[in-house]
Amino acid sequence: MASNYEGYKSPLSTRYASKEMQFLFSDQNKFSTWRRLWVWLAKAESRLGLEISDAQIAEMELQISNIDFEAAAAEERLTRHDVMAHVHVFAKQCPSAAPVIHLGATSCYVGDNTDLIVLRDALKLLLPRVASVIARLSQFAQSYKDQPTLGFTHLQPAQLTTVGKRACLWIQDLIMDERALSRCLEDLRFRGVKGTTGTQASFLQLFNGDGEKVKQLDLLVTELAGFKKAYAVTGQTYSRKVDVEIVAALASLGTTIHKMCSDLRILASRKELEEPFESTQIGSSAMPYKRNPMRSERCCALARHLITLFSSAANTHATQWLERTLDDSANRRLTLSEAFLAADAALLTLLNISQGLVVYPKVIERHISQELPFMSTENIIMAMVKAGGDRQVCHEKIRVLSQEAGAQVKQHGKDNDLVDRVRKDPYFSPILEQLDTILDAKTFTGRASDQVGEFVKEEVEPVLARYSEALKNVQDVKLNI
Repeated sequence: MASNYEGYKSPLSTRYASKEMQFLFSDQNKFSTWRRLWVWLAKAESRLGLEISDAQIAEMELQISNIDFEAAAAEERLTRHDVMAHVHVFAKQCPSAAPVIHLGATSCYVGDNTDLIVLRDALKLLLPRVASVIARLSQFAQSYKDQPTLGFTHLQPAQLTTVGKRACLWIQDLIMDERALSRCLEDLRFRGVKGTTGTQASFLQLFNGDGEKVKQLDLLVTELAGFKKAYAVTGQTYSRKVDVEIVAALASLGTTIHKMCSDLRILASRKELEEPFESTQIGSSAMPYKRNPMRSERCCALARHLITLFSSAANTHATQWLERTLDDSANRRLTLSEAFLAADAALLTLLNISQGLVVYPKVIERHISQELPFMSTENIIMAMVKAGGDRQVCHEKIRVLSQEAGAQVKQHGKDNDLVDRVRKDPYFSPILEQLDTILDAKTFTGRASDQVGEFVKEEVEPVLARYSEALKNVQDVKLNI
């Protein structure tokens, strides 16, 4: 129906992010988690002596996923309070348990704890994706560790490197991202059962001043939620500094993806390397011959949005007054979900790219041949000195010939003919038989090939070992759009 297309829908859900990540930030997951939290609270309170029956808990458990969203929306329009709206709807579905639902809790008991559960699960979903990209790029790096290519500084041709060594630069950044995201996951704690301003006063009243039982309640609910620890102190909310750290790690991942995909776009423009291009894919509506790097461009676009979200998280934490203010709520609904959805979408696209990168060695060799003669001049001078020549005389000879060859390239658009000029100059006759060796591109790449092997063994393999089970199930990523 036309009405389905008349409201705003986020492209992160309609075009880019995975169904798994979308579910984590869905209303179904959010509100069923609220209900689980109410069940866990009731179980813990019952275990510690409050009059909550097994029948009441069972009644709640039966309704965890059976959410009447229309009824909840109607309640919220009346109460202007999302948590109380869902309390009322849940209570109507569980009449015998109604008196004990949300007992002693504040809204942030379900709101913040649910956010922390979602953040935990989202990090667990992202980390294997990062490892999958690392694994695929590692294979690529090893396949092309010996392939010489022009290195660039200032986006100008510099000394040679290898295609595999350059890929290791991308991998190294991803390893740093994996470490940062893993640290976020390891550091993440539960808000737990803390009350309206974090003092646990309401629970102290429920347990008639028994502070030890309140501490046990906090611990029990934390364990039921699958966390090892809760934050020792909170205001009404867990500190929004947690969001800052997580979004910072995601934004940093965005910089890695943007840098790598910018490199791929530059290399694609030189026709040295291409991302996957399907047989039915159209590169341009006007220019049928084009093979635009649309996947890399998409990654850059998503990564740029991801990078900007750090500012929202940082400013939200900076402006939380005292125990909390509600101006964080609308911002966090946008920032946290979009940060993970954008990261998920960018990583899936990057995995698709890394699974199908195409290298064109002949194009690379042609580009090397245009620059290597200039780069080889120092080696030619050294060879002449070893053959008995004067370094200063040789330097001047090479300088003059290089300027002449450069003029042919820049002024007349011709190929670099420096080597031909050297061969024709009688001065260089003592080393003519060595020229082919001197001009072998592989002699200009230093330890690049060895560095790839050492890097993979020392840095990559320990990371991938932690994801060995997840990597067994990695399949080729197919992009829907």
